[in-house]
Amino acid sequence: MAGTAARWTATVLGLLLIVACGPTESAGDPVNAEDVMFVQMMVQHHRQGIEIARLGAAKGKTPEVKTLASAIEVTQQDEVEMMLRWLHAWSQPLTAASDAHDHHGGLPETDRKQIAALKGSKSFERDFLNLLIAHQDDALQMAGAESAAGANREVKQWAARVESSRKAQIQQMLDLLDRRK
Repeated sequence: MAGTAARWTATVLGLLLIVACGPTESAGDPVNAEDVMFVQMMVQHHRQGIEIARLGAAKGKTPEVKTLASAIEVTQQDEVEMMLRWLHAWSQPLTAASDAHDHHGGLPETDRKQIAALKGSKSFERDFLNLLIAHQDDALQMAGAESAAGANREVKQWAARVESSRKAQIQQMLDLLDRRK
Protein backbone atom coordinates (compact mmCIF):
# COMPACT_ATOMS: atom_id res chain seq x y z
CA MET A 1 0.00 0.00 0.00
CA ALA A 2 2.79 2.43 0.89
CA GLY A 3 4.56 1.65 -2.39
CA THR A 4 1.38 2.34 -4.36
CA ALA A 5 0.87 5.67 -2.59
CA ALA A 6 4.49 6.64 -3.24
CA ARG A 7 4.23 5.76 -6.95
CA TRP A 8 0.93 7.62 -7.22
CA THR A 9 2.40 10.67 -5.48
CA ALA A 10 5.45 10.62 -7.76
CA THR A 11 3.18 10.41 -10.82
CA VAL A 12 1.07 13.38 -9.69
CA LEU A 13 4.09 15.51 -8.88
CA GLY A 14 5.77 14.58 -12.18
CA LEU A 15 2.72 15.58 -14.23
CA LEU A 16 2.37 18.85 -12.39
CA LEU A 17 6.07 19.60 -12.80
CA ILE A 18 5.79 19.16 -16.56
CA VAL A 19 3.08 21.83 -16.67
CA ALA A 20 4.89 24.18 -14.29
CA CYS A 21 8.10 24.13 -16.34
CA GLY A 22 6.57 26.13 -19.13
CA PRO A 23 7.89 29.37 -20.59
CA THR A 24 7.75 32.56 -18.57
CA GLU A 25 7.75 35.20 -21.30
CA SER A 26 5.99 35.39 -24.65
CA ALA A 27 6.09 39.06 -25.50
CA GLY A 28 7.94 38.48 -28.80
CA ASP A 29 5.29 36.31 -30.48
CA PRO A 30 2.12 37.74 -32.02
CA VAL A 31 -0.86 37.86 -29.70
CA ASN A 32 -4.53 37.80 -30.69
CA ALA A 33 -7.77 38.35 -28.80
CA GLU A 34 -8.11 34.60 -28.18
CA ASP A 35 -4.73 34.52 -26.43
CA VAL A 36 -5.62 37.47 -24.22
CA MET A 37 -9.08 36.17 -23.34
CA PHE A 38 -7.77 32.67 -22.63
CA VAL A 39 -5.07 33.95 -20.28
CA GLN A 40 -7.43 36.39 -18.52
CA MET A 41 -10.04 33.67 -18.03
CA MET A 42 -7.48 31.10 -16.93
CA VAL A 43 -6.15 33.45 -14.24
CA GLN A 44 -9.60 33.54 -12.65
CA HIS A 45 -10.14 29.83 -13.28
CA HIS A 46 -6.82 29.00 -11.61
CA ARG A 47 -7.63 31.19 -8.62
CA GLN A 48 -10.79 29.16 -8.10
CA GLY A 49 -8.79 25.96 -8.58
CA ILE A 50 -6.36 27.11 -5.90
CA GLU A 51 -9.28 27.78 -3.55
CA ILE A 52 -10.71 24.30 -4.18
CA ALA A 53 -7.28 22.66 -3.88
CA ARG A 54 -6.61 24.39 -0.55
CA LEU A 55 -9.80 22.84 0.78
CA GLY A 56 -8.66 19.42 -0.42
CA ALA A 57 -5.25 19.80 1.17
CA ALA A 58 -6.76 20.90 4.46
CA LYS A 59 -9.76 18.58 4.70
CA GLY A 60 -8.74 15.53 2.69
CA LYS A 61 -8.37 12.29 4.62
CA THR A 62 -6.27 10.15 2.29
CA PRO A 63 -2.65 10.89 1.41
CA GLU A 64 -3.45 10.68 -2.32
CA VAL A 65 -6.11 13.40 -2.13
CA LYS A 66 -4.00 15.64 0.11
CA THR A 67 -0.96 15.26 -2.17
CA LEU A 68 -2.95 15.89 -5.35
CA ALA A 69 -4.60 18.97 -3.84
CA SER A 70 -1.30 20.40 -2.58
CA ALA A 71 0.42 19.82 -5.91
CA ILE A 72 -2.43 21.47 -7.83
CA GLU A 73 -2.33 24.48 -5.51
CA VAL A 74 1.42 25.03 -5.99
CA THR A 75 1.37 24.43 -9.74
CA GLN A 76 -1.61 26.67 -10.39
CA GLN A 77 -0.13 29.48 -8.29
CA ASP A 78 3.02 29.32 -10.43
CA GLU A 79 0.88 29.34 -13.57
CA VAL A 80 -1.10 32.38 -12.37
CA GLU A 81 2.14 34.28 -11.91
CA MET A 82 3.27 33.26 -15.43
CA MET A 83 -0.04 34.36 -16.95
CA LEU A 84 0.03 37.70 -15.16
CA ARG A 85 3.55 38.28 -16.55
CA TRP A 86 2.23 37.55 -20.05
CA LEU A 87 -0.65 40.00 -19.68
CA HIS A 88 1.72 42.65 -18.37
CA ALA A 89 4.17 42.06 -21.26
CA TRP A 90 1.27 42.41 -23.72
CA SER A 91 0.01 45.61 -21.98
CA GLN A 92 -3.37 43.95 -21.44
CA PRO A 93 -5.78 44.18 -18.49
CA LEU A 94 -5.22 41.48 -15.88
CA THR A 95 -8.89 40.53 -15.82
CA ALA A 96 -11.50 40.08 -18.51
CA ALA A 97 -14.66 42.15 -18.59
CA SER A 98 -17.39 40.78 -16.32
CA ASP A 99 -19.44 39.52 -19.28
CA ALA A 100 -16.46 38.03 -21.12
CA HIS A 101 -17.59 34.44 -20.55
CA ASP A 102 -20.78 35.22 -22.49
CA HIS A 103 -18.84 36.30 -25.55
CA HIS A 104 -16.17 33.63 -25.31
CA GLY A 105 -17.83 30.25 -25.42
CA GLY A 106 -20.07 30.83 -22.42
CA LEU A 107 -18.01 28.70 -20.03
CA PRO A 108 -19.16 29.55 -16.52
CA GLU A 109 -16.98 29.82 -13.47
CA THR A 110 -17.21 27.03 -10.93
CA ASP A 111 -20.34 27.75 -8.92
CA ARG A 112 -19.45 29.67 -5.75
CA LYS A 113 -22.28 27.86 -3.94
CA GLN A 114 -20.68 24.50 -4.75
CA ILE A 115 -17.36 25.65 -3.33
CA ALA A 116 -19.10 26.92 -0.19
CA ALA A 117 -21.06 23.65 0.16
CA LEU A 118 -17.85 21.66 -0.16
CA LYS A 119 -16.54 23.24 3.03
CA GLY A 120 -19.26 21.51 5.07
CA SER A 121 -19.62 18.33 3.04
CA LYS A 122 -20.21 15.09 4.94
CA SER A 123 -18.66 13.17 2.00
CA PHE A 124 -15.80 15.60 1.52
CA GLU A 125 -13.37 13.58 -0.59
CA ARG A 126 -16.05 12.34 -2.99
CA ASP A 127 -17.53 15.82 -3.36
CA PHE A 128 -14.07 17.41 -3.65
CA LEU A 129 -13.01 15.01 -6.40
CA ASN A 130 -16.26 15.48 -8.33
CA LEU A 131 -16.06 19.27 -8.13
CA LEU A 132 -12.39 19.31 -9.12
CA ILE A 133 -13.05 16.93 -12.04
CA ALA A 134 -15.69 19.33 -13.39
CA HIS A 135 -13.40 22.31 -12.76
CA GLN A 136 -10.47 20.68 -14.58
CA ASP A 137 -12.75 19.70 -17.46
CA ASP A 138 -13.57 23.40 -17.91
CA ALA A 139 -9.81 24.04 -18.17
CA LEU A 140 -9.62 21.39 -20.90
CA GLN A 141 -12.33 23.15 -22.88
CA MET A 142 -10.71 26.56 -22.54
CA ALA A 143 -7.29 25.17 -23.49
CA GLY A 144 -8.82 23.46 -26.53
CA ALA A 145 -10.26 26.77 -27.71
CA GLU A 146 -6.84 28.41 -27.32
CA SER A 147 -5.16 25.59 -29.24
CA ALA A 148 -7.63 26.04 -32.09
CA ALA A 149 -7.74 29.83 -32.35
CA GLY A 150 -4.78 31.35 -30.47
CA ALA A 151 -1.84 33.00 -32.22
CA ASN A 152 0.88 33.10 -29.57
CA ARG A 153 3.14 30.08 -29.93
CA GLU A 154 4.13 29.87 -26.25
CA VAL A 155 0.57 30.26 -24.98
CA LYS A 156 -0.62 27.58 -27.40
CA GLN A 157 2.17 25.26 -26.23
CA TRP A 158 1.16 25.87 -22.63
CA ALA A 159 -2.52 25.25 -23.54
CA ALA A 160 -1.49 21.87 -24.97
CA ARG A 161 0.30 21.05 -21.70
CA VAL A 162 -2.80 22.12 -19.77
CA GLU A 163 -4.89 19.75 -21.88
CA SER A 164 -2.51 16.86 -21.27
CA SER A 165 -2.05 17.42 -17.53
CA ARG A 166 -5.72 18.06 -16.79
CA LYS A 167 -6.74 14.89 -18.67
CA ALA A 168 -4.26 12.95 -16.54
CA GLN A 169 -5.51 14.61 -13.34
CA ILE A 170 -9.11 13.82 -14.22
CA GLN A 171 -8.22 10.18 -14.83
CA GLN A 172 -6.38 10.02 -11.49
CA MET A 173 -9.37 11.51 -9.72
CA LEU A 174 -11.74 9.07 -11.44
CA ASP A 175 -9.47 6.24 -10.28
CA LEU A 176 -9.58 7.59 -6.72
CA LEU A 177 -13.38 7.71 -6.90
CA ASP A 178 -13.49 4.13 -8.18
CA ARG A 179 -11.38 2.98 -5.21
CA ARG A 180 -13.90 4.53 -2.86
CA LYS A 181 -16.69 2.26 -4.06
